[in-house]
Amino acid sequence: MLRFDPFSDLDALTKSLLTTATGSSRTPRFMPMDLCRIDDHYVLTADLPGVDPGSVEVTVDNGVLTITAHRTARSEESVQWLANERFFGSYRRQLSLGDGIDTSAIDATYENGVLTVTIPMVERAKPRKIEVARAADQKSITVEGETVPADQ
Repeated sequence: MLRFDPFSDLDALTKSLLTTATGSSRTPRFMPMDLCRIDDHYVLTADLPGVDPGSVEVTVDNGVLTITAHRTARSEESVQWLANERFFGSYRRQLSLGDGIDTSAIDATYENGVLTVTIPMVERAKPRKIEVARAADQKSITVEGETVPADQ
């Protein structure tokens, strides 16, 4: 099971708003992501357009999955900006992984600005059907005067 802490993003946003000096470079405020469960694994997709693939890092430590990436700003001095709305700087997102996750088999790919992380469950955490054994000497059940075999 994956656990999501919505307050970690709020804390990071508050911290970045309070510590960024006026007139400094703008930094990314969030990393949009989707998380779903498909059969026996979870799939996390995060939008990271314009990010250098070499800067994308996915780590797992103490049950916490951390995604970091960096988009560098244009450094041309002769540029006269008419619009400058794209954020640059470091992105970071953390998710608490619950019990039943196979952290050694987590896989990540980055293609066309989208990071896809596959998070498999361990075998013991996968749903399974429990076979119900029937006793050899089954007894009949009486319901309103009728005798019904116990296996119905």
